[in-house]
Amino acid sequence: MHPKSQKQLATIEAILKALDVSFKKEEKSPYNADFVAKIKKSIAQAKQGKVVTLDPNKSIWENIM
Repeated sequence: MHPKSQKQLATIEAILKALDVSFKKEEKSPYNADFVAKIKKSIAQAKQGKVVTLDPNKSIWENIM
């Protein structure tokens, strides 16, 4: 089902519960799945200490060379 508002969603849920019908709500992410996977991978790498720090006394170009 694709309710167009929270009111419709609440009504559908109430009807299904009243009829003792099980259901599962799926949250649709506005983000591309590949993008989310890359972000999660980057967060995991940062937690492992796999990061590059830049010297604030150097320009961006000096830091990457």
